[in-house]
Amino acid sequence: MRSRRRRNLIASLAAASVLVLAAGPLSGGAVSQTTDDPAAVKNPLAGDGMWIWYLSRSSHGNVGKIANKARSRGIETVLIKSGDGTHFWGQFTSSMVNQLHARGLNVCAWQFIYGRKPGKEARVGAAAAARGADCLVMDVESHYEGRYPQASTYMSMLRSMVGPDYPIGLASFPYVDYHPALPYSVFLGPGGAQYNAPQLYWKDIGTTVDTGFTHTWVWNRIYKRQIDPLGQVYNNPKAGQIRRFRALAMAHGFDGVSWWSWQSAGKRQWKAVGGLVSPAAVTPYPSYPFLRLGSKGDFVAWAQQLLAGAGYPVPITGYYQGSTQAAVYAFQAGQGLPQTGNLDVPTWPTLLQSDPLPVRWTKSGAVASGSGGRVALPPPRSAKLPPVRDEIPPPAKRAR
Repeated sequence: MRSRRRRNLIASLAAASVLVLAAGPLSGGAVSQTTDDPAAVKNPLAGDGMWIWYLSRSSHGNVGKIANKARSRGIETVLIKSGDGTHFWGQFTSSMVNQLHARGLNVCAWQFIYGRKPGKEARVGAAAAARGADCLVMDVESHYEGRYPQASTYMSMLRSMVGPDYPIGLASFPYVDYHPALPYSVFLGPGGAQYNAPQLYWKDIGTTVDTGFTHTWVWNRIYKRQIDPLGQVYNNPKAGQIRRFRALAMAHGFDGVSWWSWQSAGKRQWKAVGGLVSPAAVTPYPSYPFLRLGSKGDFVAWAQQLLAGAGYPVPITGYYQGSTQAAVYAFQAGQGLPQTGNLDVPTWPTLLQSDPLPVRWTKSGAVASGSGGRVALPPPRSAKLPPVRDEIPPPAKRAR
């Protein structure tokens, strides 16, 4: 919105003492926006993928054996660990990437990030791209809860180094509502990842594949990114469950699935990830998060960005209070929707047609003067919320 409406919107938000005009990245360079249409960029996570933690423990690190086993089980992409925080892993080399490419495989890098030194972490991620990785997937877990400024810095710096269209994915907790302070809206928002690979480890969560899919689908679809779920072949899940996971992914129209992990999969699991399956005879659950007065979390902050982007100024706090309810009423009235004041099933599809207001989260809410069309904010109040619970009980969590 470069019109008077856009200027009025930002003025209204600033007058509410919650927003100030943002400038460029914290570390210099122009603000990068990802291509909003994922179809414009080839999705390297399409099809079937397998995650590799330690290359040496996956077919003994033999590139030829890795390629042969992957092809025999229908694996098109291997995702190999390239970094842990600020430390680059030497197993991810240009030579290894080139050899796997020559054998017909896509090679993506994945990096576990903590948010302690996001600038250095971004450089580690960019180093994998420079070595020929077809994509980079960020493994974001509890360390990043509440760290909105760090997430903004990481994404901004990473995009400045790899470009606006380089394929990036997010692999994080599948149940968004369990983690109200995790900045999904930064990692999947403007300038963020194009692909969302929620870690849907149904067996360790203690649920069925179908129930896990429904919960994950409802809460992740609001971020408007392609969902390519990450399933488990560790801890000996049944072959029928793995096939059901694949069938449900097809029924939901997902481009692909991937599996954690190569070194922990047994013969039964390897057999189940290959072979033919048909889409499950189910219709994706036609629901969305039901948000109302009292709701709080990153999903509320995201909804507030969407409302602001649609021209309905609202403080972006992550708390659903009277001002948010008033904006929802106005949005519903303007779109001819039932006026409930809640973000419900009739309202979400229309709201998701809006572009979110781009936000740069900073510790102070201010950045140096410049351009970029973003709004600077201190972390939303919801960033201080504790997790509701962990999907996976601590003893069952796998190491990274």
